[in-house]
Amino acid sequence: MASPVARLRELLADESKIIVCPGVYDGLTARIALQGGFDALYMTGAGTAASRLGMADLGIITLNEMRTNADMIANLDRSVPLIADADTGFGGTLSVHRTVTEYIRSGIAAFHLEDQPTTKRCGHLLNKQIVEEDEFLSRIRAAVNARKQSGGDIVIIARTDALQSLGYENAVQRLKHAIELGADVAFLEGVATREEAKQTVQDLSPTPVLFNAVAGGLSPYLTADEARELGFRIIIFPGFALTAVYEAVNAEAKLLKETGTTAKRAGSPKELFTALGLRESMAIDAAAGSRLYEKGV
Repeated sequence: MASPVARLRELLADESKIIVCPGVYDGLTARIALQGGFDALYMTGAGTAASRLGMADLGIITLNEMRTNADMIANLDRSVPLIADADTGFGGTLSVHRTVTEYIRSGIAAFHLEDQPTTKRCGHLLNKQIVEEDEFLSRIRAAVNARKQSGGDIVIIARTDALQSLGYENAVQRLKHAIELGADVAFLEGVATREEAKQTVQDLSPTPVLFNAVAGGLSPYLTADEARELGFRIIIFPGFALTAVYEAVNAEAKLLKETGTTAKRAGSPKELFTALGLRESMAIDAAAGSRLYEKGV
């Protein structure tokens, strides 16, 4: 079996297709997405902060929390590459080097690295601060060097949030310079229009460009086909699970509070556990000669 990063590079090499990545943030949402048969997954930093800390995406989460979560998700099914948020690299160049090294060791196929300060915020909030281009490029250079020194591989996605504050030309220039240093994919956060999105792809060609589909965010909410027609090679849906869970559990909480019960559903605990690898676990036990589950569950 090809490694996750080799599989992702193989997918990127097919210029006729776009890689569709549902955003997941824990084992359950990852298992659900894996059942859906997607070619790759995306671990959202906002979802990780929400699920692990119960807090908003404001640069509070640490490398260890992010890497531990990504490691678990990446290794549920190593045939499906995981793209993971890496925020700003969690500090200076030494921290970026450590982040990349640990992401590689965890089997993560790709990550994106941005140009906000460490006290960052979600890319679809307003009034983001941006570091100087030299500082951003030092992060990219540290990431490229760490990849080289690791003896392994990982796809580096250069992300800039400079569009709103510094303008299109400055933002695209940052991405071009990051690509010159060895970044594999470009990510312009917060493109305002379809025309700007298309122009971004053209200006950064032949480098693959990623589109971030955030419902209610700063960018037009494109479908995968629409993004492919504009020339994007990867599309991530970070709110795929987070928004759905928020809305569903909110409604369930309201129902329980008002009626004293929850909605009756056709599913069972066994059905849920099957989605979480119950059969695989039983097979492992049987292959070891154990009879723990021989009568079923």
